[in-house]
Amino acid sequence: MNFDLTDERQMLQDGLRRYLRETVTPDLLASATESETGQSEDLWTGLAKMGVIGALFTEDQGGFGGAGFDLALTFEELGRAGVFEPLLEMGVLSGGLLAELGAADLVEEIIAGSTRVAFAHGEPAGRYELSHVATTATATADGWTLHGRKSIVMALPFASHVLVSARTSGDVRDTSGISLFLLPVEGLSFRDYPLNGGGRAAELDLEGVSVPKDALIGHEGGAWDALEHSNARAVAAISAEALGLMESIRALTTEYLQTRKQFGKPIGKFQALQHRMADVLIEIEQARSAVINLAGHLEGDRVTRERHVSATKNLIGRVGRLVVEESIQMHGGIGMTEEYALGHLAKRLTMVDHRFGDTDYHLERFIRLSAA
Repeated sequence: MNFDLTDERQMLQDGLRRYLRETVTPDLLASATESETGQSEDLWTGLAKMGVIGALFTEDQGGFGGAGFDLALTFEELGRAGVFEPLLEMGVLSGGLLAELGAADLVEEIIAGSTRVAFAHGEPAGRYELSHVATTATATADGWTLHGRKSIVMALPFASHVLVSARTSGDVRDTSGISLFLLPVEGLSFRDYPLNGGGRAAELDLEGVSVPKDALIGHEGGAWDALEHSNARAVAAISAEALGLMESIRALTTEYLQTRKQFGKPIGKFQALQHRMADVLIEIEQARSAVINLAGHLEGDRVTRERHVSATKNLIGRVGRLVVEESIQMHGGIGMTEEYALGHLAKRLTMVDHRFGDTDYHLERFIRLSAA
C-alpha cells in the first residue's frame, strides 16, 4: 500500500503547516481564550480563505476533498499547532450532516466561513450513546415546538446557527425517530463556560422553543444514518488531531532531553529515559497506523466502519494518556507551567479521550460489534 500523499494533499499540508506556524502564537491563543466567543475571528477567517474548510467536503458538496485522508491530514496539522478552532464541530459534524441531508446553500456558506453552525446533540444523561435523544419536537400548526436541554454544545457562543437533534417519535434510545432542526442562535437561552484546553461550550435550554416548519433538515425521524456516519468522521478527525498533538509533545520532550543537563551531560543520554522515550515513539506509530486504518474505512460497510471507529478511539485514548504522563514526568515541574507549550498541548490531548466515547466505552462497543 502506498502511503505517500497526493500532490494536492501535499500542497494542502505544506500550506496549512506554514500558515499555522506563522500565525498561531501564544498571544493569539491567549487572546482567543479570553474573548467572549472563545475563538479567534482572524484565524477562522484565514482558514476559510485558505480553503481549509473546503477540504472537509467532497467536490459534489462544493469542496475539494472530503475523503478520510483529507480529514486526517487537516486535523493532524491543527493538532500539531494546538489550535482549538471548531472545524470539527462546524465542518465535520454540522457541515457534514447538512451536506448529507441536502442543504447545499448552507454548506457553501459554511465553506466560505460566513455561516457558523454549532451542533447540539449531547444530553446530560446520554453518556456517549449517540442514539440517546430525550429532547422532543412536537408538530404544531405553524411548525414545531422543542422541549429539552442539550449539554456541552461546543463553540455555541461563536456560532450564528445551531443544528439541534430532537425526537419526533420513538423511545429515548431508539435509532429511528431522530430529526434535525436548524435554529438561529440569536434569541436562544444558554449558559456558556470555558473549556479545558481552549474554546467555550454551553448548556442550551430548548424548553418551549418554537421553530418554523422549514427548520426541519432532511426527512422527519430519518437522521440516524447520517448521524452515525458523521460521528465516525468526527472520531477520525479528533483521532488525527490527537496524533498531531502527540507529535508536538514528542518534539518538545526530545528537545528538552537534549538540552536539560544533569551531572554534566544532557539527561537524554541516560539509558532509562531513552527506553521510556522509545516506548512513546512506538506507541505514537501505533496510533498513526490506527488513524490511517480508520481513514481508509470511513466509506466501508457500517459494521466494519464502526469496528474501526471503536478500535481507533480506544487506542488513541490509551496512547494519549501514556504520552501525556511520560512527557510531563520527563520534563519535571516545567511541564506543568502555563508559560510552556506542553501544558496547553497536554490539556487538549487529555480531553480527546472524553469526546465521542472514552477508552472503556469503545472497548465494550468493539466487543459488541465483533460479537455481532
